[in-house]
Amino acid sequence: MNHTFFRFRINIGKLIRATFLLAVISLFLWMFIRIFIADYFSVNTHSMYPTIKPGSTIVVNKLIFGGRIYKKFDFESEELNSFRVKGLRKIRVNDIVVFNYPFDDKYTRIRFKINYVYVKRIAGVPGDTISIRSGFYKNNNYQGVIGFLDNQSRLFDVYSDSLLPRKSNRIFSYYKNSYGWSELNFGPLYVPRKGDSIKLDQSNYSLYKLIIEHETGKIFSEDTEYLYLGGNRISEYIFKGNYYFVAGDNVSNSIDSRQFGFVPEAYIIGVVKWILSQ
Repeated sequence: MNHTFFRFRINIGKLIRATFLLAVISLFLWMFIRIFIADYFSVNTHSMYPTIKPGSTIVVNKLIFGGRIYKKFDFESEELNSFRVKGLRKIRVNDIVVFNYPFDDKYTRIRFKINYVYVKRIAGVPGDTISIRSGFYKNNNYQGVIGFLDNQSRLFDVYSDSLLPRKSNRIFSYYKNSYGWSELNFGPLYVPRKGDSIKLDQSNYSLYKLIIEHETGKIFSEDTEYLYLGGNRISEYIFKGNYYFVAGDNVSNSIDSRQFGFVPEAYIIGVVKWILSQ
């Protein structure tokens, strides 16, 4: 009797160890899949309507652009410290991507927030020049239609700039006040590409101010004649990273790069591959 009971206890121990091992392996596989292969997000806004309806679940394919690996796991930090594994291809115009919203609440600096994510369509990749005319996006390097054309046509039969919801912030106010741009008529605006240089002066530096301050860790200042960065006079800048111009398909009701500017490449989580509507 004692011998049988002992064998029973041994089998229970094996079962516990096997269950624990299976749980560890399952957790590892779950993390591996979400980091390197695919992840999913719920959408609760109308900004990508009708392509993505509120209540939909979107699945991001991380193999396309490559998974993002954190070097540090201090998610309270406002700086993103990561690298990206090699993907199958680069981001393209008309890709729909999920990304971390890249700015602080006052739009005064680029800031990483791990759980604050947006989904938008890529309207411009590094090196492109973007403009919007009557709500329709134009890209100097892309001849096709950007976004959801039928939805735009229907909306802009009834909308004008004066009827659009106001989404004013520091960046958009500069666009509007300095250039007369609006959500429906915007640009042309160059999208920064790593290694490209741009001439800077008092009239255009604010278009790239947050990017340059983020890349250099220095602050802009100006007088009546010259522009300074960190106390040194500057008239030209070479970008250290790639950036993207993103847009919502629901053009009349979307907060996107027209309001908050460019998205750093490192902040892109992945490309949306599947849309699971309710």
